[in-house]
Amino acid sequence: MGATASPVTMRTLAEKLGVSVTTVSNAYSKPDRLSPELRGQILATAKELGYCGPSAAGRALRSGRTDVCGFLFGGEIADAFADPYTIAFLAGLSESVERFGASVLLLRAPGEGDDDELQLLQRAAIDALVICSSTTEHPGMELLVQRGVRVVGAQQAAEGDWVAVNDEKAGRLIGKHLAKLGHRRVTVVVPGELPDEEPFEVAPEEIGAVAGAFAAERFRGLREKLPDAELRIVCAGWRPKQAGRAAAGFALDVQDRPTAIVAMSDLLALGVADAVRERGLRPGRDISITGFDDIPDAAAAGLTTIRQPATDKGRLAGRLAMDPDYPQRQITLPIELVVRSSTGPAPKR
Repeated sequence: MGATASPVTMRTLAEKLGVSVTTVSNAYSKPDRLSPELRGQILATAKELGYCGPSAAGRALRSGRTDVCGFLFGGEIADAFADPYTIAFLAGLSESVERFGASVLLLRAPGEGDDDELQLLQRAAIDALVICSSTTEHPGMELLVQRGVRVVGAQQAAEGDWVAVNDEKAGRLIGKHLAKLGHRRVTVVVPGELPDEEPFEVAPEEIGAVAGAFAAERFRGLREKLPDAELRIVCAGWRPKQAGRAAAGFALDVQDRPTAIVAMSDLLALGVADAVRERGLRPGRDISITGFDDIPDAAAAGLTTIRQPATDKGRLAGRLAMDPDYPQRQITLPIELVVRSSTGPAPKR
C-alpha cells in the first residue's frame, strides 16, 4: 500500500512558488495587497495542487471572529419561512449583517429542559446573536455574553441590547378601538404549546409562560382599555393559521360567543377569519377580528391590525449585533393602528 499523500497547505503552496506564507494568505484575504499577476499565479498554482483555500476554523481561531451572526427562532426553523413577519425581519437583518462582511446562521431555540440543544447553542461559532424575543427569555444567554457573543433582543427588556416596539401600547391601541365600538366580550388568541393537541383556555397570569412576554404585554395594554370587558384567552398551538382556525372554533362554537377576537399576529387572525366565514359569519359585522404586524396579506383581507416596521427592526438589530460602537443600544420603533373592515360595532344580541 502506498504512502498517504500529505495534505496541501498554505506553506506547501508558498514553497512551490518561492514566496512567503503571508503572501499566499494575502491572495485570499487581502487581495488588494498583491498585483493581479501575482495573485493570479498563486490561485492557479493552488488549483493545480488541489489547495482549496484557508481553513475557516483556523482563520476564526487566529482572528477571534467568525463573521457569523446567529438568528434564534422561537419555533421550528421551517416555520420561519412560512411567516411573512419573520421573512421581513430576516431581510433587514441580512442586509445589515452583509454590510459588515458577515453571514446569518439560523438557529433553533432550545426547548425547556433540552440540554443538548442548549449546549449546541452555547458552542455555536458566532460573533453575535439576534433573538426574536427578549434577551432574558431564553436560557443560556448569560453564558453566550460571557463568551463575548453580542446578544440583541427583538423585545423590550430592562437590560441588554434590543430593538423593539412597545407591545403594551399596541395592546392599548387595539383595546381603545374595540371599546369605542362597544365590544364587551372579547377572546384573545395566543400561540403556545398544546400538551393534549387541543386548544385550551389560559389564565391571565399564565399568558407569559404560555405565549411569551410580548403576548403578556399586549394583553396588559388590551385589558387596560377594556377594564369592564369579559376577556377570555385561548391557546391553539404554534402553527399560526391552523392555530387561528382551531382557536376560533373553540371560541365561537359556544352559546355566548364573543363579539371580537384579538389575535396576537396577523397569521393567527387570518386563520380566525377563515373559521368565522366557515360558520356563515362575516368579519366586521358579526365578529370583529384584529391582528398584529400588518403583513402584506392583512390589507387584502381587510384586517384591522397594528403596523410595525419589521424590516427596519431586523436592519437595526443587525446593526447592533455587528457594531459594538453603535451608540443607541435600546431602540423603540413606532407603531400605528390600521383600521380596516374586519372590525365594526359590537352586534346587539
